[in-house]
Amino acid sequence: MNGETLHSIGDLARRTGLTVKAIRFYADTGIVPPTDRTPSGYRRYGSDAVARIELVRTLRELGIDLATIRKVMDREVSLTDVAATHAEALDVQIRVLRQRRAVLTSVVRRGSTPQEMELMHKLARLSESERHCLIDDFLDAVFDGLRENPVFAAATRSLTPELPDDPEPEQIEAWTELAELSQDDDFRSALHGMAQDLATDRAPDHASGLPRLLAEAVRAEVAPALEAGVEPDSAEAEPIVAALALYYAHILGRQAAPPDPALYRGLAARLEQMNDPRRDRYLSLLAVVNGWQAPESLEPVLTWAVAALRHRMHEQR
Repeated sequence: MNGETLHSIGDLARRTGLTVKAIRFYADTGIVPPTDRTPSGYRRYGSDAVARIELVRTLRELGIDLATIRKVMDREVSLTDVAATHAEALDVQIRVLRQRRAVLTSVVRRGSTPQEMELMHKLARLSESERHCLIDDFLDAVFDGLRENPVFAAATRSLTPELPDDPEPEQIEAWTELAELSQDDDFRSALHGMAQDLATDRAPDHASGLPRLLAEAVRAEVAPALEAGVEPDSAEAEPIVAALALYYAHILGRQAAPPDPALYRGLAARLEQMNDPRRDRYLSLLAVVNGWQAPESLEPVLTWAVAALRHRMHEQR
């Protein structure tokens, strides 16, 4: 064979670290055929056999089947094409494993029942189009009858989760919990009520310098008080409550000036409705899914404002 040194199957086994049985199997399947045979029928291999065996071993460790490996060795398909196809298949497997891990982690954390685990698993496996349909149905219920209001085009976008193509485990877990929360009829109804209120919580000609939305006005007025340690039942809280009441009166188109018990009651009821922990939870999960910065909770400022209003309502009795 042109002076080339041929190796026995035993030599090849020692050079590659594989067993004689494994090399014989690769030879029998045509993946690493012998270069020649001795007069007695013993296989002999050329110097390229070591490289072929190393390639076969690497491909097998990467999970590529023997039929495909043989096509690569016979140059029926390119190694690049096989690697690309296999990488895509692995991507799918990785996504599935991440989904399963997220579901199991959530089951442990929440102490879920078998029924809840089944639901979480189903939600985690939804396709992109199925996820969009689920969220569209949720947002249709929340903004029912309000779609014509220009305020809600941006609001709809801001509440839409977009799970990336290659999500992190925590994003999958957040998506699963968010999707489950979106199916809660009571939560849908509560958000629909908030959306209806939001449609009227705008003061187009307000000149006080406060933000246009009630929630933003509460945050702007109350957050500094919280940072300064002002108690809701203190005298220092009085001008803050008065400013919020005036703002709310303007929203309602009323000329009443505080202190006004009816105005205080209405504002307190509105803020209590807004102070739903499920809303904060949805927004927190949404931020994780979309890779956004975690939102600042409204709960502290709403709780403070309601307490301040309730205190003054009690004093007015």
